[in-house]
Amino acid sequence: MRLIKRLLDTVTKPLPEHMGARLREAAQVDSGGYDPWGLHPETAERTLRSMRWVYEKYFRVRTFGIENVPTGRVMLVPNHSGQLPLDAMMVAMAMTFAADPPRIVRGMVERWVPSLPFISTLFNRCGSVTGDPRNCTALLERDQPILVFPEGVRGSGKTYWNRYTLQRFGTGFLRIALETKTPIVPIGVVGAEETYPAIYNFEWLAKLLAIPYVPITPTWPLLGPLGAIPLPVQIDIHFGEPILFEGDPDAPDHEIQAQVDEVQSKIQRLLDEGVAARKGLSMLKLLPGGRP
Repeated sequence: MRLIKRLLDTVTKPLPEHMGARLREAAQVDSGGYDPWGLHPETAERTLRSMRWVYEKYFRVRTFGIENVPTGRVMLVPNHSGQLPLDAMMVAMAMTFAADPPRIVRGMVERWVPSLPFISTLFNRCGSVTGDPRNCTALLERDQPILVFPEGVRGSGKTYWNRYTLQRFGTGFLRIALETKTPIVPIGVVGAEETYPAIYNFEWLAKLLAIPYVPITPTWPLLGPLGAIPLPVQIDIHFGEPILFEGDPDAPDHEIQAQVDEVQSKIQRLLDEGVAARKGLSMLKLLPGGRP
């Protein structure tokens, strides 16, 4: 009963007034309470309030170097992992609960996400937008913080054996950063790889269902709905120093790729250092193979 009471207290506890006011001020909404991309600050606040226990109690998120994130327009670029978008959620919540000032992050989501009923609407009301270059550029010109995952589904859908190993990055994010003169903050998310450890991906079933992947984990589908619950692994988020690139956004691919490689290298370093710094054994490190 005490646990349930603490949970209800966390869910119903309002955000500090200064935090809510700052979030609403930064949202730049119209008279109806929405911005052009569908962000509704009141919905975002309710969602943050209801999910705060997941951030603080379930995944016990710790942030390092969040003071590196500059004010104004910024592009947050983490590694992608964990099958479910928990890494994006935890980074976005860190920018509310641990950053000063608190901010609503505009996450760029895959083009198939808007096809999901109910969930896509909630994501949209909380600040996520379809990952179209025009959306990204327009939001940066409004000095909004943008969250992008250059690995895409290649990163989120990888198996546990490839954890903490970055997949190939796209180059579009770098061209947008050059065009809008936006600093990039590399981020290493440690722990999300282990919340939903995929040991196999049913590619043929994913194609049949027209979704990116259908992961199999040690608990799902073996344990049914219970097995779909992510494991309560502690998540550490390491924010690197911002990088402001200069150059022609329409430069040849090989020139852009060199800058992309620099961002990817910094993220990989944050991951390697973050994994090495963790104390004790994760419950999943007993599985054979892969990186420690």
